[in-house]
Amino acid sequence: MENTMKEKIELLTKEDYPLGSKRPDLLFTPREQAYNDLTLDAALKGEITGADLRISPKTLEMHANISESLGRTQLAKNFRRAAEMIKISDARILEIYNALRPNRSTKEELLAIADELEEEYEATENAELIREAANVYERRGRLKKNED
Repeated sequence: MENTMKEKIELLTKEDYPLGSKRPDLLFTPREQAYNDLTLDAALKGEITGADLRISPKTLEMHANISESLGRTQLAKNFRRAAEMIKISDARILEIYNALRPNRSTKEELLAIADELEEEYEATENAELIREAANVYERRGRLKKNED
């Protein structure tokens, strides 16, 4: 019996890397177009859009699983955070990046961003990172002072 796609993704190891040459059957664009269908001919016919040239959350999850199989847990977390960020606009990501700079945000503002990431985008890994940053900034005196 063939494994489901999710089971295949979870079983990936370093033997499957690079995915493009060793497991192209698992790769799809964000519009669910097969990796092997991304050809020059398809582009010339207008069958490929800019969205097809972006990485999909599923592909990032596969890279996370390969990283975990190698004991690279931090790299796996980075891939999972990247997968979550695909749903967020570039403009909002830049705003969040700027809010994370030392002395730019209060703890409350950072916690509100974390809540937004969780509630609006289901970005739990990123929300956890923002909350961790808020606590570290608080301990190190890197938070913006409340303007009472």
